Parts: sequence; C-alpha cells; structure tokens
Amino acid sequence: MTDAMRVVFCGTPQFAVPSLRALLDHGFDVRLVVSQPDRPSGRGMQVTPTPVKQLALERGVEVVQPEKIKNNLEFRAQLEQIAPEAIVVVAYGRIIPLWMINLPPLGNINGHASLLPKFRGAAPIQWAIAMGETVTGTTTMRIDAGLDTGDMLLKRELPILPEDTAVTIMPRLADLTAEALVETLPALKAARIQPQKQNDTEATLAPILKKEDGLISFERTATEIWNRLRGFQPWPGAFTKFRGRSFSVTAARPLPSGTAVIDPGALRIDCGQLLVGCGQLSTLELLEVQPEGKKRMAAKDFINGYRPQSGEKLGQ
Repeated sequence: MTDAMRVVFCGTPQFAVPSLRALLDHGFDVRLVVSQPDRPSGRGMQVTPTPVKQLALERGVEVVQPEKIKNNLEFRAQLEQIAPEAIVVVAYGRIIPLWMINLPPLGNINGHASLLPKFRGAAPIQWAIAMGETVTGTTTMRIDAGLDTGDMLLKRELPILPEDTAVTIMPRLADLTAEALVETLPALKAARIQPQKQNDTEATLAPILKKEDGLISFERTATEIWNRLRGFQPWPGAFTKFRGRSFSVTAARPLPSGTAVIDPGALRIDCGQLLVGCGQLSTLELLEVQPEGKKRMAAKDFINGYRPQSGEKLGQ
C-alpha cells in the first residue's frame, strides 16, 4: 500500500495501460488521468478512445484530453487544485512544460523503456533491437527540461531474445515499467531512492521512426539488416524493390559466416532457400516476404510463384 499517495497519470497508448492499472491496484489515489485526444483509427477510421482513457473510464477515474498543455490555463488550474504529490508520465506523447515539471513536490516521474542514458527519445524499444542490443529494460526518472535527461531513480533490465521484435517485447517492457513505477513512488517519498545524474557522454538517441528507416541497404551486414527488421515492427518494417515494385521482407535470419559469397542485393536460390547477399560477405535468408499488392507468403511460395533467378538484384 502507498498511504494513498495523490497522483495524476499522463499516458496514451497500450504501453501505458499496465502502469495505470498497477497504480490503481496498489492503492494510489489517482485523481486525474490525462491522455491525448481521441483520434480516428482502424480501417473505418472511427474515433476511438485511447487505451489509457478506456481503462480510466472502466475504473471510474476522471479523464481530460487537452489538445495542448503548455499554455492551457484551464488545465493548469485543474492540476493546481488537485495538488498532486507526483505526476506520473508513461508514453503520453507530449512535451511536459516547465510549470507542470515544477508543480508536484516529488516531480514528474517518467517510466522510460530503455536503460538510460542509452536510447533517449521517442522510439527506445525499436532502436534498442535495431542496434543489436541483447539487453534492454526500463528506467524511472524525474523529468526535466531536456529530452529524457532527468535524474534516474530505478532501473530494471530485460533480455532481448533472438526471436524478439519490437511487437513481442513491448508488453513485457510495459509490465516491467509498471512494476518499477509502483516501487519507485513510495521509495522516493520515503527518501529511500537517491536520484542519479545521467552521464551524457554515454547517451544514445532513439529518434521517432521515419518511413525511410525501413529501406533495406544491402551494404549493411545480414545481422544488421535482421536486427533492423525485428526492431522496426510493425512500422516501418523492412522493404526494398523486386523487379521495380515494392517488396517487403517480413521474416528473415542471418546465415552463419562461411556461406557462399553473394554480391550485396543479389538473390540466390539454393535448395529451396531464398538467399540475398549483404555487406561484409554475409548472407541473409528470406523466410517470409510480401510482394507489392500481395499477402505475406513463405519464401518457397514466392520462389514457386515468381520464379526469381539467381543473380537477380533486390533494390532495383
């Protein structure tokens, strides 16, 4: 129990839901939930509540969804009236203004899905996998005016398995973040946590993903391409061209060194395997692909249907 610590929770997507649920289940006095405005989504582009809003409504917690917060006097007055001991921020998707940072005595506590100072920014889960990390985790920190530069409070590690993608590891990281926050808040209030400065010289960035991040460069090694494919799920994925049309690679694996040399971007059909040459004499086996306008298909079905020839190049 937490002696009913009075908090405001800011969060928007599914990743933030376990954190809000954990605060409620552990007896925190969540006076207000702040989420981004509802947006159209899905094939029918229907306006649907954010996942965090849905949980708040189910649990009877008041929700506000301001379009802007920096100079929103009504929103500021609402928070000042609540006078939270802490504001908890998990994947809210808005820059927290200075007035809000300075409002609660315990600060704005963020659950960030990386082992800070590594992977500061909007897409830490995706970039950790894309850069070949084998361990990730979550860090609770006090938000300051910088980009994920605040003092660290508590860290928890999580292994990245070879079969993991950003999609598969995200729920585990969300649960780990929830656990870390529930532990951090009462410990911080009781002065059992000593905030630690981040070493800026060790910082790496995890910028918001762009479509072009998914474009495959076959000058990269097979392992590098495989890591980026796993990290950039579900978007932007990994794509190139085949016979002048868009061609996505949806599953692949790097082959051990010593596989027959193939020029970067060149295909080789070898005993039913669909292989492509990559940088540093490495080879990537394509397991599942999606030609433009088609559904995903196994490599063997692509070979049978499209009859690619050894030596044909991807990216053209």
